[in-house]
Amino acid sequence: MPYRWTSSSETTSELRLWPHNSLPAKGFAATVLAIFALATVPLIMLLGSVLLWGLLPFVLLAVAGIWWALQANYRSRRILEILTLSDADARLVRHDPGGKVQEWHCNRHWARPALHPDDGPVPNYVTLKGAGREVEIGAFLSEDERKALYDDLRARLRPA
Repeated sequence: MPYRWTSSSETTSELRLWPHNSLPAKGFAATVLAIFALATVPLIMLLGSVLLWGLLPFVLLAVAGIWWALQANYRSRRILEILTLSDADARLVRHDPGGKVQEWHCNRHWARPALHPDDGPVPNYVTLKGAGREVEIGAFLSEDERKALYDDLRARLRPA
């Protein structure tokens, strides 16, 4: 799952959430290389011809477009959410891809997770309520992961 609980002390635990990355760096390089190789196979017949130089820029442009699209996807998924739970406090910090940082803080006693099966922008939308605000958490996770996250949050925020 693209989230992990850690305990920094007996009284403090931390939840880190990030989007799932199905194409690692090696896979990215292999994909771009394979697309380039497959796109240049038809050009082998044109070796030594002036027509090769007319078609080669379009092949390179297509490969560059694929590379740019995959890089844009990586950039848009640089999201990190950190929920820190101590005995008294609950703090959620969200780092957006553009570098913007959003924070939410409340007394842990009043923090409550909520699951919205149909009301949110995604199915099984998870929010945290407290301090007069309701904030989303883990909206980038899959539907099953959001359900599991809600169950984890409910168990961790349950009063002792």
